[in-house]
Amino acid sequence: MTDVRADATAPPDRTAVTGRRRRGRRGRGEQPMVPDASFQSYYGRPVLKKPTWEARDIAGYLFLGGLAGASSVLAAGAQLTNRPGLARGAKTGALVGISGSLFALVHDLGRPARFLYMLRMVKPTSPMSIGTWLLMAYGPAAGAAAVSEWTGVMPRAGRAAALAAGVVGPAVAAYTAPLMANTAVPAWHGGHRELPFVFVGSAAAAAGGLGMVTAPVSEAGPARRAAVLGAALEVAAAKRMARGMGLAAEPLHTGRGGSLMKAAEILTVAGAVAGGVLGRRSRTAAVLGGLASLAGSACTRFGVFHAGVQSAEDPKYTVRPQRERLRDQ
Repeated sequence: MTDVRADATAPPDRTAVTGRRRRGRRGRGEQPMVPDASFQSYYGRPVLKKPTWEARDIAGYLFLGGLAGASSVLAAGAQLTNRPGLARGAKTGALVGISGSLFALVHDLGRPARFLYMLRMVKPTSPMSIGTWLLMAYGPAAGAAAVSEWTGVMPRAGRAAALAAGVVGPAVAAYTAPLMANTAVPAWHGGHRELPFVFVGSAAAAAGGLGMVTAPVSEAGPARRAAVLGAALEVAAAKRMARGMGLAAEPLHTGRGGSLMKAAEILTVAGAVAGGVLGRRSRTAAVLGGLASLAGSACTRFGVFHAGVQSAEDPKYTVRPQRERLRDQ
């Protein structure tokens, strides 16, 4: 079909450029009226491939690994300050936590051989490679400490293993944050500066909660302090992270991820107050506060996981920030 006009002398329509007419020679003031592109896919494919991990595997791996690492730090401190009840509970929690974390990781990988394959080389720039070797160093130490504690076999070696696990524990609690942030998923990568502090605070709160549940009130002072300080660090870092992420922080406040993050904050603060304050004299308050701290830590890991999946599914969290960065240049 051709554009034939009844009035051949009429000028053709020009809708691509509007605005003020040319000024001088250079035609300044002309404004293109092309609407902003709305990207929903790339030739029928998603802009980002969303994570295919199961929440129970990866979020469980994050939570249990953090609990294990922080519990070993608490166990080492309890051992050095002669708190046998707290030390026993923390050592047991560390072994159960790291065992569950490794099981969840291997279940996600599909078969144990894939985990062992990652040990064939060391890549200092890969959080997964470093994390794998951390687990290999930490797991036997945490296991030996717990087994010696319960059986009484080789007590000196068990105490040394507990101290070794306590040294490696902080790295075990923290390395999963760079692992998640070292991806293109907007809600994970956008918080790469604060996410390690969120995870470490969450791990400390969980370990403190476990200590309040398992230890006598008279020995649980370090656990109460860990729960309070961990809660303060987690909540403060999470709020700072959300403020600095811009649009990518939206999934942390909406949908399943947002609901879990809200529950995490409520439970973590409640656990710190109930366990850290009321739990000084009341065993019941200590147990309830400890359980709330554990549940809050788990909600944090699952909330961050689901927020990341949501941000990968919606292309606006990828395209719009890139467009804004180009506009600012």
